[in-house]
Amino acid sequence: MRRLPPLHALRAFEAAARHLHFARAAAELHLTPTAISHQIRQLEETLGVRLFHRYPRPIRLSAEGAALYPVLRESFDRMSSAIAGISQPDRDRPLTVSVTVAFASLWLMRRLPTLRSQTGLTLQVEADNRPVGLSGSDVDFAVRYAAQAEPEDQWLPLFEDSLIPLCAPDLLHRTSVNDDAGILRLPLIQYRWNCGAEGSPSWQRWSRAAGLGGAEPEVTQHFSEEINAIDSALAGQGVVLASSVLAGAAVAEGHLVPLSKTELPGRTFWAVSRGDHPRFADVAQFASWARASA
Repeated sequence: MRRLPPLHALRAFEAAARHLHFARAAAELHLTPTAISHQIRQLEETLGVRLFHRYPRPIRLSAEGAALYPVLRESFDRMSSAIAGISQPDRDRPLTVSVTVAFASLWLMRRLPTLRSQTGLTLQVEADNRPVGLSGSDVDFAVRYAAQAEPEDQWLPLFEDSLIPLCAPDLLHRTSVNDDAGILRLPLIQYRWNCGAEGSPSWQRWSRAAGLGGAEPEVTQHFSEEINAIDSALAGQGVVLASSVLAGAAVAEGHLVPLSKTELPGRTFWAVSRGDHPRFADVAQFASWARASA
């Protein structure tokens, strides 16, 4: 006979260990942070060990917690896959995909009808700029923006990105830009890079790439989100260093104009899913379709 701690306590620990954050684990399991903390305390008392180091913050796994976490994660993943595999209506339900707000609005939404007609796949789009964990959630796969694949999960490459200076034709007609130096005299739009400092699309980096020195150009407008910076450029308010993938439709339709052949390397868009996901073949079909449609 197996002697196991209560399942709810194991689920609370697995979610907290995956997020390394009690509040995020609570949100995933539709509980309060206090309830998560209480369940983990009960589990620690049952096992007679500490599973987390709570101070100094942020929390981190103890040696015992680090040993238990991967076992529980794999177990919950296998249970989830087995349940999904025997559920008959599963193949007909929409695939739930986690994407950023910018990717949803600027790339994915306009292509959803084509996706349905060409592949038969239907997506339920969860747009949020915070990365969503794939284990223990209802998300089937996520679109990630990263320099390289990570060892966990299955990473299917979609397309590589570059960062290019763009502005509305209206602004270009009102000014005179003959070279890269002329671009820096236009109103410059900057947004916060959410992928870490390395590779950030700053105008200072672009100036160095263009051979114009490393001085910090004057930025006229700052935004927290790339989608708002692109909207500002579309409104004729300045020049933005934007993703060639996300701004591709606006360029193709003539709403934005590339100003230079000097570009910054971006990262790669990936479709990421658990390798043992029962609908991994559908995720792979989406990735193949996305590469072709791009």
